[in-house]
Amino acid sequence: MLLDTASLYFRAYFGVPESVRAPDGTPVNAVRGLLDFIARLVADHSPTALVACMDADWRPQWRVELIPSYKAHRVADEAEGSEDVPDTLSPQVPVIEAVLDAVGIARVGVPGYEADDVIGTLAASARTPVAIVTGDRDLFQLVDDARGVRVLFPRKGVGDCDVLDEAAIEERYGVRARQYADFAALRGDPSDGLPGVKGIGEKTAAQLVTEYGDLAAVRAAAADPFSRLTPARRRNIAAAAGYLDVAPRVVAVARDVPLPPFDATLPSAPAAPRALDALARTWGLGGSLSRLLESLAAVR
Repeated sequence: MLLDTASLYFRAYFGVPESVRAPDGTPVNAVRGLLDFIARLVADHSPTALVACMDADWRPQWRVELIPSYKAHRVADEAEGSEDVPDTLSPQVPVIEAVLDAVGIARVGVPGYEADDVIGTLAASARTPVAIVTGDRDLFQLVDDARGVRVLFPRKGVGDCDVLDEAAIEERYGVRARQYADFAALRGDPSDGLPGVKGIGEKTAAQLVTEYGDLAAVRAAAADPFSRLTPARRRNIAAAAGYLDVAPRVVAVARDVPLPPFDATLPSAPAAPRALDALARTWGLGGSLSRLLESLAAVR
């Protein structure tokens, strides 16, 4: 089981009231919510291995060099004090990291890469079925029935997840999982600063990728005056050539990240009991931590 950790603690932050606080009054709603999420996931799915994948770099420079607008609005939002990254969430992240380490849950992040890339690399090299837990659609490109890679996509909480296989991706978007990255590049994604191609929304992107097979074939059709593409669509795709030259590399999840050594074995007991006790007292982790430890101990 691979956790898109930031996606889950953001969901926890907005799903658990900020009135959930440590003894000193500091909000710990994201911390406790994430622990409850993991406890429920372990109880429901009994994974044999678990990795909390981290954003060591949520906006890698190599992606920015290809598309300067990549997540640029988030940088501006942070500078302006936007609520997209609430001030009461950021201080909770080091607590989350410390608790995961003390529990003994593998936590993996690599400088220069996003959590998505860590997940992509682990999924690509796994020798067993993989469940990716995320609220990020970008990871749909990793779904692979033949290798047993699926996505658990939370609806309201992680106890209520859509299990997405290749058929579910095709039903939702009209494209195969292996076509998802090309589809996403054409469509664009304002939340990630990806402009897409003018006049091509989700339905049209799906139609084009399905009809022609992949982005390269769509672009070839745009360059062919005898193709079925309308003149306007042909012009728009040609005008977006610079973007389309680099977008696939930005949208594609890396699958060759150099990972550090780690042990993904599910811990049956805390790795650092004293440190965990101290964290539990300081931050008032209470029932959330107890439920996680009980779930871990129950897995055989």
